[in-house]
Amino acid sequence: MTTPYRCPNCRTNRTRFNIIQQVSQSVKLDPQSGQVVQQYEEDSLDPFHLAYNGPELKVQCAACGLVEDEMTFKKFGESTH
Repeated sequence: MTTPYRCPNCRTNRTRFNIIQQVSQSVKLDPQSGQVVQQYEEDSLDPFHLAYNGPELKVQCAACGLVEDEMTFKKFGESTH
Protein backbone atom coordinates (compact mmCIF):
# COMPACT_ATOMS: atom_id res chain seq x y z
CA MET A 1 0.00 0.00 0.00
CA THR A 2 2.67 2.50 -0.93
CA THR A 3 0.66 3.88 -3.84
CA PRO A 4 -1.74 6.77 -3.14
CA TYR A 5 -5.45 6.00 -3.32
CA ARG A 6 -8.25 8.22 -4.55
CA CYS A 7 -11.92 7.32 -4.79
CA PRO A 8 -13.14 7.15 -8.40
CA ASN A 9 -16.71 7.79 -7.29
CA CYS A 10 -16.60 10.82 -4.98
CA ARG A 11 -13.24 11.94 -6.49
CA THR A 12 -12.17 13.91 -3.42
CA ASN A 13 -11.31 11.28 -0.82
CA ARG A 14 -7.59 10.50 -0.68
CA THR A 15 -7.27 9.65 3.01
CA ARG A 16 -10.14 7.57 4.44
CA PHE A 17 -10.49 3.97 3.30
CA ASN A 18 -11.42 0.54 4.63
CA ILE A 19 -9.12 -2.29 3.52
CA ILE A 20 -11.09 -5.53 3.18
CA GLN A 21 -9.12 -8.79 3.27
CA GLN A 22 -10.92 -11.53 1.40
CA VAL A 23 -10.63 -15.14 2.54
CA SER A 24 -12.42 -17.67 0.38
CA GLN A 25 -13.91 -20.89 1.66
CA SER A 26 -14.73 -23.61 -0.86
CA VAL A 27 -17.92 -25.47 0.08
CA LYS A 28 -20.62 -27.69 -1.38
CA LEU A 29 -24.18 -26.82 -0.32
CA ASP A 30 -27.30 -28.93 -0.07
CA PRO A 31 -29.56 -27.54 -2.86
CA GLN A 32 -32.76 -27.74 -0.76
CA SER A 33 -31.61 -26.56 2.67
CA GLY A 34 -28.56 -24.47 1.76
CA GLN A 35 -26.55 -26.16 4.50
CA VAL A 36 -22.86 -26.92 3.98
CA VAL A 37 -22.46 -30.62 3.21
CA GLN A 38 -18.75 -30.54 2.35
CA GLN A 39 -15.81 -28.20 2.80
CA TYR A 40 -12.89 -28.41 0.42
CA GLU A 41 -9.25 -27.68 0.98
CA GLU A 42 -7.62 -25.66 -1.80
CA ASP A 43 -5.46 -28.62 -2.85
CA SER A 44 -8.34 -31.13 -2.89
CA LEU A 45 -11.15 -29.53 -4.92
CA ASP A 46 -13.30 -31.87 -6.97
CA PRO A 47 -13.11 -31.63 -10.80
CA PHE A 48 -16.26 -29.46 -11.04
CA HIS A 49 -15.23 -26.95 -8.37
CA LEU A 50 -13.07 -24.05 -9.57
CA ALA A 51 -10.66 -22.47 -7.11
CA TYR A 52 -11.20 -18.81 -6.17
CA ASN A 53 -8.95 -16.55 -8.23
CA GLY A 54 -10.24 -13.10 -7.25
CA PRO A 55 -8.33 -10.34 -5.50
CA GLU A 56 -7.01 -10.76 -1.95
CA LEU A 57 -7.93 -7.18 -1.11
CA LYS A 58 -10.89 -4.93 -1.77
CA VAL A 59 -11.03 -1.27 -0.77
CA GLN A 60 -14.02 0.72 0.45
CA CYS A 61 -14.12 4.50 0.33
CA ALA A 62 -14.92 5.60 3.89
CA ALA A 63 -16.53 8.79 2.55
CA CYS A 64 -19.04 7.48 -0.03
CA GLY A 65 -19.02 3.70 0.57
CA LEU A 66 -17.86 2.54 -2.89
CA VAL A 67 -16.25 -0.94 -2.80
CA GLU A 68 -13.86 -1.88 -5.62
CA ASP A 69 -10.65 -3.78 -6.28
CA GLU A 70 -7.58 -2.14 -4.80
CA MET A 71 -6.14 -1.50 -8.28
CA THR A 72 -9.08 0.79 -9.13
CA PHE A 73 -8.25 3.11 -6.22
CA LYS A 74 -4.51 2.95 -7.00
CA LYS A 75 -4.95 3.84 -10.68
CA PHE A 76 -7.25 6.73 -9.85
CA GLY A 77 -4.81 7.87 -7.14
CA GLU A 78 -2.02 8.13 -9.71
CA SER A 79 -3.92 10.76 -11.69
CA THR A 80 -3.56 14.34 -10.48
CA HIS A 81 -6.87 15.76 -11.70
